Amino acid sequence: MSLTSFSLHATDGAARTGQIETPRGVIRTPAFMPVGTAATVKAMMPESVAATGADILLGNTYHLMLRPTAERIDRLGGLHKFMNWDKPILTDSGGFQVMSLADLRKLTEKGVTFKSHIDGSKHELTPERSMEIQKLLGSDIVMCFDECPALPADRDRIAQSMRLSMRWAERSKDAFGDRPGHMLFGIQQGGLEQDFREESAEALKAIGFDGYAVGGLAVGEGQEAMFGCLDFAPGQLPEDKPRYLMGVGKPDDIVGAVRRGIDMMDCVLPSRSGRTGQAWTRRGQVNIKNARHQDDPRPLDEDCTCPACRNYSRAYLHHVFRAQEMISGMLLTWHNLHYYQELMQGLRDAIAAGEFAAFETAFHAKRAEGDIDRL
Repeated sequence: MSLTSFSLHATDGAARTGQIETPRGVIRTPAFMPVGTAATVKAMMPESVAATGADILLGNTYHLMLRPTAERIDRLGGLHKFMNWDKPILTDSGGFQVMSLADLRKLTEKGVTFKSHIDGSKHELTPERSMEIQKLLGSDIVMCFDECPALPADRDRIAQSMRLSMRWAERSKDAFGDRPGHMLFGIQQGGLEQDFREESAEALKAIGFDGYAVGGLAVGEGQEAMFGCLDFAPGQLPEDKPRYLMGVGKPDDIVGAVRRGIDMMDCVLPSRSGRTGQAWTRRGQVNIKNARHQDDPRPLDEDCTCPACRNYSRAYLHHVFRAQEMISGMLLTWHNLHYYQELMQGLRDAIAAGEFAAFETAFHAKRAEGDIDRL
């Protein structure tokens, strides 16, 4: 029996629920992965992240290779020990971050050379080096190295980029080798073009991966265009493997993606929002910096059981944010991650019960109410 496996437990339309089994634990799907860019989820202790219900974290190859370096993390016992997280970790390949460097990078068939945003030092990232770094980190789920063009882009640019990524995917698979207990995911590219997405999916299936990501979305195309692509892209990928939508997103993005057959997602939004005074609730977004909260004794969300909502008022959260106290980002981030994991559990339960449509309707109706001031 394989050390890793994916099983579907129920479907409701295109929506799916199941689990990924790994030596470090089970990942319940649909799953949201908090982002631990630099071996930490900002403003959170690892125990606190686990308490929100997260089964897996995402680490960042680009940032960790620059600081403190993958070699140093390996010498110190690997990323799990280094950051005190004993559950699964997925690491991205570094391709997206390198793409965002724009003028600081040079792209060739071999890979990408770039200058560090930290100190300007020169580095090279290739499919082989990306696999080496992720092995040194000890990642449970490894992403193949790809090139991700920003949208909008013309068809020639999208085709060129997608086919380069498919050649890199094959090199990534060869470099990954045979690693029982670890999974390698291929990344579908092709912009918003259905024919290119199909070509990419066929190339990835021919290589063979443990899971498949829908890449190249959430890069400026907008929700309507993203959903239009997700109407066909997940169905082009194998039904018996997990499907991961990279870099998404807002709660309504997540619900829409799950409806279209996505199993895994990640985004910096809940932690970044927490540090900037934004809270995500059942009734949408709350901006805690607004003056209307300064005398409000209510919690952020009366139905939420996170520490921020159980123990603190909006007035307190407004005060500590305005006073630039660290506890502000800590409490708001904890709340946001708790809300996201609660949303994922609600989605899993609804799919299992065959009630996804009713869940989605109620989700949107509650958000349409807005953050009602009942004082």
